Amino acid sequence: MKVIAINGSPRTGGNTEYLLTKVLEPISEAGIETELVQIGGKQVHGCTACNKCMENKDARCVIKTDIVNECIGKMIESDAIILGSPTYFAGMTSEMKALIDRAGFVAFANDRLFSRKIGAAVVVNRRGGATNVMDSINHMFLMSKMIVPGSTYWNFGIGLEKGDVEKDAEALENMKDLGETIAWLVRSLKA
Repeated sequence: MKVIAINGSPRTGGNTEYLLTKVLEPISEAGIETELVQIGGKQVHGCTACNKCMENKDARCVIKTDIVNECIGKMIESDAIILGSPTYFAGMTSEMKALIDRAGFVAFANDRLFSRKIGAAVVVNRRGGATNVMDSINHMFLMSKMIVPGSTYWNFGIGLEKGDVEKDAEALENMKDLGETIAWLVRSLKA
């Protein structure tokens, strides 16, 4: 059993990463392997619409110069995928968008590789726009035939500067609950 969290924030050690670690804690405590992967701040190329994934059907993107194929491999191996992003002008980071576009197309081209996996979005915003980011991430999950768990509220926290989200008690409680729900789902689906 494995759960991967992918951080789309270029700010390592920032609010998005902090919330992702809070989701992973109860999952790890349940005895499930967890991994946090950083893509934000790295060179991640967007989809070029070449359709090679549809032709090759090898569970890989033809672009091999960045971290996306490594992420796709980890996503395939995982029972649950958590994607985290800060909010940039009511959208996700460009790195996260590129990952979703390319991984989503590769999964679709290869008989829906993410089907029946668990998918959860974790978002940080300063004031607004988080629901747009959550919706965009969740659209990829839902179009991939994935299971999207709920929690006590929307899966986002409020913060601008590093550490701000640590003061958002409601977000922290929600992340704990989300992690517990994901752990329960993973164990239930593996039973």
